[in-house]
Amino acid sequence: MPGNRNVLYLVIGVLIVAVGVLSYNLYKAKQEPEGLQINVGPDGLKIKTK
Repeated sequence: MPGNRNVLYLVIGVLIVAVGVLSYNLYKAKQEPEGLQINVGPDGLKIKTK
């Protein structure tokens, strides 16, 4: 029975790490990129530095 408990702890640990990695990737994807932003619209050309 102790072997099964260790496997359960291992699976829970892997799931926690996977959720952490996915959360970090989602956070990085939602951030606005740094650098230069160029917008062309009805008001003309706009350039922003970040």
